[in-house]
Amino acid sequence: MGTMHANCYKNIEGVQLTAVADVRRDKAEILADGAEIYADGLDLIASADVDVIDICLPTYMHAEYAIKAMDKVKYLFVEKPVALTYAQAQAMMDKSLETGCQVQVGQVIRFWDEYVELKKIIDSGVYGRVLNANFRRISPRPTWGWNNWLLDTSLSGGAAQDLHIHDIDFVLSLFGEPLEYNSVKNVAGEPNSYINTVMKYNDFVVGVEGTWDLPGSHPFEATFRVVFEKACVENAGGKFVCYTDDGVHDIKIDKPQLLGGYKGGNISDLGGYYNELVYFVDKANTGATIDRATLAQASQSLKFVIEEINNA
Repeated sequence: MGTMHANCYKNIEGVQLTAVADVRRDKAEILADGAEIYADGLDLIASADVDVIDICLPTYMHAEYAIKAMDKVKYLFVEKPVALTYAQAQAMMDKSLETGCQVQVGQVIRFWDEYVELKKIIDSGVYGRVLNANFRRISPRPTWGWNNWLLDTSLSGGAAQDLHIHDIDFVLSLFGEPLEYNSVKNVAGEPNSYINTVMKYNDFVVGVEGTWDLPGSHPFEATFRVVFEKACVENAGGKFVCYTDDGVHDIKIDKPQLLGGYKGGNISDLGGYYNELVYFVDKANTGATIDRATLAQASQSLKFVIEEINNA
């Protein structure tokens, strides 16, 4: 994530990457491009001359570093999930209220072009009411994590908390809390590596599936299908299309052309990450309130996912 974010910042006009911290100096040197290098994030927080801080550390470290960073800067970005536990998230919210620091969390799907367009379609009512929906996020095992931390459930929460939270957060942003829900998770293999939840609303249901318990040869997939009274909108297999009784049409999206790609992880498109950081930088530049992917929203999504895991 540090690589993704560094490349995005280098594509945003008026932004200067001035400090990078990483316990692996060779990684920091790749990203720095003239920026000052710190051996640890706490050293950066204590000494760096920066206006904003972006925390791309493993989940279990978020709260400690974020709480310290809020004493230094007025705008802070923290990767998702916001924290490992809801108690940590609450401590971060308390610190934000105390310091007045504006915090954005990397629930990037709220800024991902296809999902943003889907929200516009739902809000417009152009195809009538939603009848049912399905969101699916499946991945090979994330062996690229530093010291394999992602596959240690005590540090990441597993796929249910680290991966599945993307779609849960987006569904909550679309429809709010469900009237009720039912979850199942795997009982064999790596803990919390598969979860599937059906969320019941007044007159429709939403299914949300997430797993990273797949072989390395399997491609990463993030898909959705939303059925309306008058259409079906689907994003799958590299196609974003709308099906109606009159036929099929592609939904076109203009993606930003970014310099300096990203190799690794499970994506090739930096667009969503770029969009969320453009929003973050704009708020910091203008001194405005962050009201998308907020600390409170991310904490509520974390709370929901932890309850899912415990109730599955």
